[in-house]
Amino acid sequence: MITITIPEREYWDESKEEFVYSRKQTLQLEHSLVSLSKWESKYGKPFLSKEDKTYEETVDYIKCMTITQNVSEEVYANLTSENIAEIKAYIESPMTATLINDSNVRSSSREQPTAELIYYWMIASNIPFECQKWHLNRLLTLIRVCSIKNQPPKKRSRREIMSRNAALNAARRKKYNTKG
Repeated sequence: MITITIPEREYWDESKEEFVYSRKQTLQLEHSLVSLSKWESKYGKPFLSKEDKTYEETVDYIKCMTITQNVSEEVYANLTSENIAEIKAYIESPMTATLINDSNVRSSSREQPTAELIYYWMIASNIPFECQKWHLNRLLTLIRVCSIKNQPPKKRSRREIMSRNAALNAARRKKYNTKG
């Protein structure tokens, strides 16, 4: 979860011909599978695509992420570029210490991940539905770890085994300062 503060602002409302003052507002946001499914149900397209989002789509996703109750629409109009940059950094953050070596992991499909597909992965991996409220990147990492751990061990070729053994022997010779 991230907490952002939208600063107070003064601006001119041309329709009413008067100055309008907005108060400082604090929002709590969560980038989760729940917020992703809300956004995808509104737009009918995958959120996790490489396609850039419009400003309106970005603000709508921030609305879907909002945990704070009873937030008026005017608050979202007062988001600063710093607020949006902070939210984007939060969305892109891995939120886990687990690192997966992508060179050994091959993607079995080119499917565009959608909320329903991620729910399927959760069910297939026996991940409880409470995890739908986790940070989305953390949940996707857990799904990938479950997928990797459930695969049968990769059989190595004779060349790979000999190369690995030679590297281990060289490391031992260096560690113990011996020649053979």
